Amino acid sequence: MKILTILFLTFTLSFAKVYYSKVEPYELRDISSNVSGLVLFIDENMIGKKLTSKAYIRIDSELDSKELVFIKEKLAYLREIVDVNKDVLINLEKSLKRKRENYKRIEDLKFKSVVEKDREYHELISSENLYLSTQKEIQNLKVQITDLKLREAQLQRSIEDKYLSDKDFVLYEISVKVGQVVGVSTPLAKVADVSRAKLTIYLDESDVADAKNKVVYIDGEKTSYKISRALNIADSKNISKYMAQIIINSPKLFSKLATVELKDK
Repeated sequence: MKILTILFLTFTLSFAKVYYSKVEPYELRDISSNVSGLVLFIDENMIGKKLTSKAYIRIDSELDSKELVFIKEKLAYLREIVDVNKDVLINLEKSLKRKRENYKRIEDLKFKSVVEKDREYHELISSENLYLSTQKEIQNLKVQITDLKLREAQLQRSIEDKYLSDKDFVLYEISVKVGQVVGVSTPLAKVADVSRAKLTIYLDESDVADAKNKVVYIDGEKTSYKISRALNIADSKNISKYMAQIIINSPKLFSKLATVELKDK
């Protein structure tokens, strides 16, 4: 009787639930357009292959490129004008300093007529106004430069967004055709990160608490992998089940079905 009890306990302790999971890429990313434009080129030959820095989708950026050239030229002109105005401001400051000194010298002189003093005063005020006006012009030019720099950055970003490469991802799917006009948020492609893989399983409530301490067996073989992620919120589709994921090395073949067992140490 004791022998049967021991055998029963041994069998119970060694028992582990078997889960089935598809070996999926670590990440499957939907690529949507950030810009509007005409699709000029797609490279369908890259589907299923690892992408390089070469574009697999190109959207027309001709007008953006031309405007960017004009923006750069205008920025150069405005910066030159600012430099000239700064030189003018230096000369005005010297002149203004002299006029202030002259006015102070005659301000209390009794032999100077009121008319002469008023003329000197008005010249001083005019010089000060011209100095302030030049300062204001410089500030306005700087505001224009800041606005153009923002537009320059927007154009550069737009041109980059019209050249899709997604280096080191595998191209999974292309959703557009040459000649199609796309807008912001239009789906363009799907790419996959295959540098690693993941197995997704759905645990019973009783298995969640100690899941990360379990030994993971895949296809009957003991591994060094652990539960990488375990949610404590029940899944919306698999009611009363809790999603857990195991991150594994990248296999030669994805999407195959694998068995997963979680056992005590």
